[in-house]
Amino acid sequence: MDFDFSDDQEQLRDAVRKWVDKGYDFERRRAIVAAGGFDRSAYGELAELGLTGLYITEDDGGLGMGPVEGMVVMEELGRGIVLEPLAQTLIAGAVLGGCGSATLKADWLPKIASGEAVVVLAHQERGARYRLDACKTTAEGSGDACRLTGAKSVVPVGDRADAFLVPAMAGGQMGLYLVERSAAGVSARGYLTQDGSRAAELVLQQAPARLVTTDGLMALEHAVDIGIASTCAEAVGVMDKTLAITVEYMNTRKQFGVAIASFQALRHRVADMKMQLELARSMSYYASLKLNAPAPERRRALARAKVQLGQSMRFVGQQSVQLHGGIGVTDEYIVSHYFKKLTQMEMVFGDTLHHLGEVSARMEDTAGVFA
Repeated sequence: MDFDFSDDQEQLRDAVRKWVDKGYDFERRRAIVAAGGFDRSAYGELAELGLTGLYITEDDGGLGMGPVEGMVVMEELGRGIVLEPLAQTLIAGAVLGGCGSATLKADWLPKIASGEAVVVLAHQERGARYRLDACKTTAEGSGDACRLTGAKSVVPVGDRADAFLVPAMAGGQMGLYLVERSAAGVSARGYLTQDGSRAAELVLQQAPARLVTTDGLMALEHAVDIGIASTCAEAVGVMDKTLAITVEYMNTRKQFGVAIASFQALRHRVADMKMQLELARSMSYYASLKLNAPAPERRRALARAKVQLGQSMRFVGQQSVQLHGGIGVTDEYIVSHYFKKLTQMEMVFGDTLHHLGEVSARMEDTAGVFA
């Protein structure tokens, strides 16, 4: 199998990397965190690069690209621990493009592609413990005249987004709906998360909504799988940069008159970090390549990938902090922010333990060494 990237994909990677290196340095990120964890101007710069329209067709104003291009972009954004939620934009573009009516697409996809509108997935509820079929939010009405009542937690940039994709129950079946933040009955309480990004608690009280699809669980599973693949790719970028920072520190930090990179025991730990990074990278490729597979195969693959990425993120983050010593946990030093990002990403779209259970539940009869 050929894992070489095409010239267009490499050019895309280069463009995003240059923007991260020159336009999103550590000081700018710190300023964005201090201002609330989300910057419309930075998000607009991503839109100028065409990234907000990555999964949107050219007819709707996007680039019409696929999962591999999404993976390339998310890796590079991970290297800069970019706060703006592009993964959510990829989800919105794919779900609305695949499930929405012609009118809904015409109303929202061009605005998403241009960066004018930020649409995010609001699916988590207290007590659900990552289960996608656990939903207490209810919907009344049909078509473009629906009303939603319920609450969603940890909604990315929930108090700054323009609209939400919200799963809700109607007549015993889950549907997926689009709710505008400016609509009556919508309230969002924003806050900073541990990695410096922004989230919100969303409350809906008879909020007007438009139906995206009546097969909400299918659409939600696909949305979350896109999110998992994006998170895996982003995590590879975060770990890659974390390892590079650690190696640079070890080559400059001296103990007993020599660089600590010369100590064999520490070199072995760096080798273990590199091994975990490459395991994560291979599973990120696997996740992205399975995004267009049939749903059962896709769900198995994404759960497997998230398990490996969760293990790798924890290992690389913790080893990096330990190899840095006390400076590794100070807010002034950049590696502590990479560590917090990795720690938080392990829990996004389901933590390692949850997905280990998913892998077990989806294991086929032929699985095992004796198959």
